[in-house]
This record gives sequence, structure tokens and C-alpha cells, in this order.
Amino acid sequence: MRFRFSLLATVLAAALAGVTARTTSVEERASFPRMVFCHFMGVGFAYDSADRNGMKVFISYDFNWWNTGQGAQIGSHMAGYASRPAQLFINGAAFISSFAGDGVDVNAMRSAAGIPIMFVPNFHPGQGNFDVLDGALNWLGWPNNGNNKAPTPGANISVAAGDASYRSALGSKPYLAPASAWFSTHYGPEVSYSKNWVFPSDLLWYQRWNDLLALGPEFVEIVTWNDYGESHYVGPLSSKHQDDGASKWVNDMSVDFAYKAGASSPNSFITSDQIIYWYRPTLASLNCDATDTTANTPANNASGNYFEGRPDGWQTMQDAIFVVTLLTSPGTLTVTSGGKTQTFNAPAGAASFSVPMAVGQQSFALARNGVNVLAANSLKDISNVCPCGLYNFDAYTGSVPPNFIDPLGPDGLNSLVAGLHVSTCRPTPSLPTSAPPYTGPGGQPTGIVYGPGLRDRIRRITVMGEDSEIFHFVA
Repeated sequence: MRFRFSLLATVLAAALAGVTARTTSVEERASFPRMVFCHFMGVGFAYDSADRNGMKVFISYDFNWWNTGQGAQIGSHMAGYASRPAQLFINGAAFISSFAGDGVDVNAMRSAAGIPIMFVPNFHPGQGNFDVLDGALNWLGWPNNGNNKAPTPGANISVAAGDASYRSALGSKPYLAPASAWFSTHYGPEVSYSKNWVFPSDLLWYQRWNDLLALGPEFVEIVTWNDYGESHYVGPLSSKHQDDGASKWVNDMSVDFAYKAGASSPNSFITSDQIIYWYRPTLASLNCDATDTTANTPANNASGNYFEGRPDGWQTMQDAIFVVTLLTSPGTLTVTSGGKTQTFNAPAGAASFSVPMAVGQQSFALARNGVNVLAANSLKDISNVCPCGLYNFDAYTGSVPPNFIDPLGPDGLNSLVAGLHVSTCRPTPSLPTSAPPYTGPGGQPTGIVYGPGLRDRIRRITVMGEDSEIFHFVA
């Protein structure tokens, strides 16, 4: 396979008609249309799907498959898609990006394309030639050690530090900044490649959007919509897709994130009360070495991507329940993890909290004047049993009021049992469709409507004053 598509769907296609000039100075940045993209792992049908849904897309060339000597081939390839109705153009130039690619012959690419190109690749400050670019994408939306792994003692680079590095390298050119919720992957020797690591994520999704509101980049890229294998998906599990082995840690791990943001604060955009929470399915101390498919095997150490047992970076993750409240007025937040309860004074607007995680049921409630207005148990308990015999550092998320049920389909489950060392795991969703009634402090709320009608609101994101839906392709 010589390449794969990494397609990005703009959620602000309607704003394209307002583009009149490409930014050339710092002062002009304010007039550049701010757009949010979502990195989509897709196929050639994505252009057709985008056209049918009134969306715009562009190709992000993956230099794990392409090589930097193929500038002309990339340009020719791009020209074949530029005529498609769904192709994103800015100021008359076809927008394209990349994953890596430092050193590619950009002039050869432009010449072979034969059309104006707005090239905003994932070049790296100090490595790629930023003089030939129209902008640049920073892929590293997670704290890291500078060598594409989790931070280590003495090597801890924040996402904000990455922003500053790219801003410095770009000068007045536009910046495509990353926003990600999580990063965990756990492929073992049952596939042709092994990778087993996690980046510290915890409250990253909430903190990152606040940072982006303050930073004000021209573009934001959500990493990703549907890369289930690396656990940084924000799209639904039920979206039709094939299983490359990721179902072992993705099954039942719904990611119904919600976040609203304004020009500098999300608070004025919050019109109803919501509690959003997420957590891992087990404590980090749980020992799964006896059954984990990446443990007790010689696999692929030469790649540098294989780690015995627990994923590289596991020590950087907190054993905590993470909660974000979106409130129309102040209230009392109650979080109960495994029978241990903590309460907080939650202000109006958006706020974040965390409590130590404990094995057992997870419950969440919001009270005013001593009476709950929101309350629910999570569908997923924290367990002291290794899920499918594995270390699983993916995150389960939920909301109060509850969101829709989001199960993996048959295609997304067809490799779940491959390579497992246990026989107790089945290729089927196992979450219940409803949780036991809430019986914690404040009692059951009244007058709250639960159900799938919340789906559109939960998935709505308001970024920098623009309100749009994030859509996804169905292959």
C-alpha cells in the first residue's frame, strides 16, 4: 500500500464564501476565516460523501506511506481530486496538508499539480523549510518528550510550547493547531505492527479548547474523528468501519464529548445544564501481564514501538474521574466513584473537576437548593478485571442527561478475539442500555427528559463564535 487517505472535513464550509485574501501579516490574521477541521481516516468515497452532505474536504498526505522524493507524484495525485466539488479551496487555491513530510520538494509538487495549492503540512520547526509553505500543521496535540512519546523526567514539552514553536517558525503565516482528547494504543504481535503507548490526556480535551480560545489560531484540527486504533476518536463507534484489532480496547468505550466555546469563553453559549465525564475502565495498578497480548512475546522490539505489558507512558496518567460541568447557574456537583463521594461548588459556565477513581459504580449529580436537577449512574463501572485480558488505557465518556447508546457494529468487531489470551471476551457490545436508578445524595431529579434527542446537542461544538455541526463520512 503506497498511501492512505487522511481526510479532513471542514465544519465551517459556509464560511468559505467570505474568504477574500490569504493572510500576509500579523495584522491581517484577524480577518482570516477561522475554520475547524476534523482528521478523518477514510477512503476515496469520502469526496463523494462530502459532496452529498454539503461539506468540504482535503487530503492530508501520510508520509508513512509516501516519501519525500515524491513531490511531483503528490502534485499529480492532488490534481486528480482538485476538480471534485467537495475539495476545499481558500483564495482560489486547493488546500492540502500532510502527516510529516519534512524535505518534500514543494516546488515540484506545485508544478506537477498545475493549479494553485495552499500547502499547510505537518512540517516541524527546525527540520522543514517553512519558507516554501503557506502555513503548517502541528500534529502533537499531547504533552510529549520531544521524541513522539509520553513525557519523561527532564523531557516534558507541553502542547502550548508546541504552539509557540510553530508560531515562531511560521511568522505571519497561518497556523493549523491541534486539539485532541486522548491517545492510547495497544497493538500486539497478532497484527503486522506492534505499538503500545499512551500520552497523558486526563483533562486535556477541556484544557486544550480553553488554550485555543486564548491563542486564536487561524485553523484548528481535531485529532481525530475516527482513528479508533489510537483512541483519539471523537466520532461515534457506530460509524461503519473495519476492525484492525482496535476493538479489543475500543468496544463499549463511547466518547460522547461535548464542549461549547465562544470568542474567549464558552460561558455565554451554555443554554442548558450538562455534566460530562470520562475515565479509564481500570486502575493503572491492575496487573494484566499474565494475559495481555503484548506481554511475554518477543515482538518487534527493533521498531522502538514495542513495550512489555503496560503501555509506554502509563505512569503519566492519573487514576481519576474527570468531570466538566456546563451550567446555566451555580450548583453543587456530587461525584461518587466506587462508593467514595466528593462534592464541589460548581460555578455557572464551564468548569472542570477530578476525583480519585475507585472500583465499582460511578455516579454524578447536580443539585440546587439541596435538590438534584441532574443525576445518573454511568453505564460503565470501573473494574478490577483486565478487560479482554488486556491493559486498556482508552477512556469511557458519558453525560448527564445521558446521551444515545453507541455500540460498535459487526464490521468493527470482526477482529476482537484475534490474539486474545482469554476466552471470556466476545465480539459483541456488552454495555447495558440503561443504568440502575440513581440513589445517591439529593435524590432523583424531576422534570428531566432523557434519551436520544440530545444527540445533536451533545455533538455540537461552538468554536470562536461559529456554530456548526461536525459530520462524519460513512465508508
